[in-house]
Amino acid sequence: MHIAQLSLNCADQLIASKIKTTRLTALHKEAGCSRCYHLTSALQPTTIRSDPDQIHSAVICECVRSWRMFRTAQLVLRETKRVVLGATTSPRFVSGFSTASNGSQRLAGKVAVITGAASGIGKATAEEFIKNGAKVIIADVQDELGHTVAAELGPDASYTRCDVADEAQVAAAVDLAVERHGHLDILFSNAGIAGAEPQDNMVTLDLGNFDRLMAVNARAALAGIKHAARVMAPRRRGSIICTSSAVGVLPLPAFAMYSISKATSIAIVRATAEPLARDGLRVNAISPGSIMTPMLLRYLGLLSETSPGLSEEIKQTAMERTNGIPMMEPVEIARAALFLASDEAMYVTGHNLVVDGGISVHKGADALQRAAS
Repeated sequence: MHIAQLSLNCADQLIASKIKTTRLTALHKEAGCSRCYHLTSALQPTTIRSDPDQIHSAVICECVRSWRMFRTAQLVLRETKRVVLGATTSPRFVSGFSTASNGSQRLAGKVAVITGAASGIGKATAEEFIKNGAKVIIADVQDELGHTVAAELGPDASYTRCDVADEAQVAAAVDLAVERHGHLDILFSNAGIAGAEPQDNMVTLDLGNFDRLMAVNARAALAGIKHAARVMAPRRRGSIICTSSAVGVLPLPAFAMYSISKATSIAIVRATAEPLARDGLRVNAISPGSIMTPMLLRYLGLLSETSPGLSEEIKQTAMERTNGIPMMEPVEIARAALFLASDEAMYVTGHNLVVDGGISVHKGADALQRAAS
């Protein structure tokens, strides 16, 4: 059977012409099936016209991530899914298929592990993921807070202790997701630390502090990628996201060691994205700017471990301390993570999505440097 690629811009879409689908239809009937249309998960909720034409009769046979790997001999007919043909057309329906999201359930049926999810960006992302239909494993070292957050988020959230500096605990969090929910679709490797006070004297650097930063901010990202890929690759699908930082893109001397650790995480993402694409997996990074999180506020000396929460006074002081550079809320990063985790980003991999309000491209970086000095 001849299989033709629809578009080099849509490498996942392989179609058989209407003439060739006649043979496929016969094979379906021999197997006891009536005519079926094999659709990706993103297309399954879509309403399809009751009068499919030659284009709509296409059968998507196999997922091939790159045209360089395209080998007709490797294609096999997968289990097909029945699509009920409706009599009407959805308002968003365009030429037979639609890739628009199904309402707000952009992660319906997906399972995610989020490290560092007891507070800050991780917590906000867990909330966004659950709102959009995902089940989330909250992985953190803040046990009491983690259990509280999981209870607040409801039955789709659960907590497990995970020190990301320990590879065995990262592996255990991944295995827990598979054991509890049957599979893992998303890993958000978000846990991170800021380290000790800013140091810009290269002669007196505390390399013990540097080792800890690298263990949590960089090595843990690689451990997460390793173990997520272990369970995702057999299913040929999955999204891995790592939290980096704007200072990983534009290093600041006062944050030299932290900048190095976050730049390393970006390099890890780019180095692993290409080989994992062969297994159908996507690996991306998000580089936030200044986020109003407990970690940043503790770093600025505005919040202690026992502080009850973020008051408006504390937020205003943080703005003044950073000379008015953009201070975003964690939900802004959570929304970026939601995009990268969803099928809307199915062709995005090896990318570092910078969400910093322009810090890395304007004078905001100078303001941050002055604030740290």
